[in-house]
Formats: sequence, C-alpha cells, structure tokens
Amino acid sequence: MTKFHLHLVSDATGDTLLSLAAAALVQFEGAEPNRHMWTMVRSKALLSPVIAAIEKNPGLVMFTLVDHHLREILREECRRLQIPCVPVLDPVLGALENFLGAESREMPGRQHVMDADYFERIDAIQFSLHHDDGQAVDGFHRADVILVGISRTSKTPTCMYLANRGLKAANIPLVPGIPLPDQLMQLDDVLIIGLTASPDRLVQIRRNRLKYLNQEEDTDYVDIQSVKEEVVNARRLFGQKGWPQIDVTRRSIEETAAAIIGLHTQRMEAKT
Repeated sequence: MTKFHLHLVSDATGDTLLSLAAAALVQFEGAEPNRHMWTMVRSKALLSPVIAAIEKNPGLVMFTLVDHHLREILREECRRLQIPCVPVLDPVLGALENFLGAESREMPGRQHVMDADYFERIDAIQFSLHHDDGQAVDGFHRADVILVGISRTSKTPTCMYLANRGLKAANIPLVPGIPLPDQLMQLDDVLIIGLTASPDRLVQIRRNRLKYLNQEEDTDYVDIQSVKEEVVNARRLFGQKGWPQIDVTRRSIEETAAAIIGLHTQRMEAKT
C-alpha cells in the first residue's frame, strides 16, 4: 500500500479535478491518497493557506487555476518545495487553442455558469424523475432514450446519470406476465434500449435487496430457473423489437451510460 498526500487546487468546485484524479488513480493498485481538496481559490489570500498546507504535508499537487498570477505563485512555491505540480487542463486547453485559433477566456468556474445547457440538464432531471419506473407513460414520446429492463438492472440510477448529461431518460420495468404498455410499443422515433444481466448476478442482487427489506426470499423473484427464463424472454423481446441490448453484468452505471450515449449519438448523426 502506497500512501501519499494529494493536493487538489481549484478555482471552482473541484469536480473536474476529483474526476480526473479518480480516473488516474484506479490505474495504480495499492495507491492510497490522502486527498486535500482546495476549492474556490481565486485570490492570493485564499492561495496562501493552500501553500502552507502543501508545505506541511508535501505531496503531488494537481490544479485547475485559470488566473495566470495565481498559477505562477503556486508553481513557484512548488518549485521551492521541490514538489510536482500538474496543471491538468493545460494540454486540453492548448490543443483547443491551436485547433480553434483562439485563446481561452480564463474565467474561473465557467463550466458552472447557468447557461442554456445548465437548464437543459435541470429539465432532463425533472423529466427522468417524473418518468421513472413506468410512470407517466403518455409522456414517453418526449424522451431522448427509454430503458426497458428486468428488475435490478440499474434502470433508475442510469437514467439519472444520463439526465445529468442532458438526456431525457425514461425507464420501465419488464415484469413477467405483465405486457408493456401500448404507448411504448407504438413509439418509433425514440431510442429504446433493453437492459439485461446474467441470472446469477441478478439473483445475488435480488436476494440482497429482499434481505434489506426483510422480505421472504422463497419466491420466483430469486429462483434461478425463473430468473433464467426471465432473461431469455427479455432478450427475445428486445431482438423481436430490434431494440439495442446492453448486458450490465460487468458494467458500472457510468459504463452503461457511456454505451447508451454512444448509441444516442449514432442515432442523431444518422438523422443528419
């Protein structure tokens, strides 16, 4: 186990830094950082305690500061302390400046400005909440994507993740013996995706769910043969309807959402 101090310095909320650091750290088995999160650092006065903390607990420094003066102060202090200091957005900004032939605006927290994209995400979140688990089916025609899946295939969290990416995502459960609503079956201009998982994994998740709810476990809901039949029927239905299928057994919610976003992008490009 390798323990170390990791200082994340941002002039905004630090979400970008956290995501980048997390994505990089998973590639290093046994790395255990002690994260020091410094957010909304937009003045020399606010930067001073950050530098003091770095000196007290030396470690890798990653930052997203757009103010040149603050950047130089931080870099100079890190050089003095002989500590690595990484401006994580510089390669991306440099590439965009070269490609676009323009300089960046250098505005802290620009990604959090309440612009049209922000309000589209809020609208998408409200839509997904209102159309979760088969609710308000009459409004499904306004969806960007509809997820149809058997129980415990992470339909709701996946929809919420997609909504945070600006996609209006609805979902509806596929329950044995209960037909899907006619409104869904009549949609031909909305991306519908089927979600499945391996029967063994589904049984495991469902048993844990029943234990959590203190409910009886001797039901078809967790019977392996019944679940196998459920999965087979779901895959058959998805194939008959021509709906793309995603097996979520070994996928995180983020990976499932990424695959869905890819399918949605392909669909939109095919229309243009």
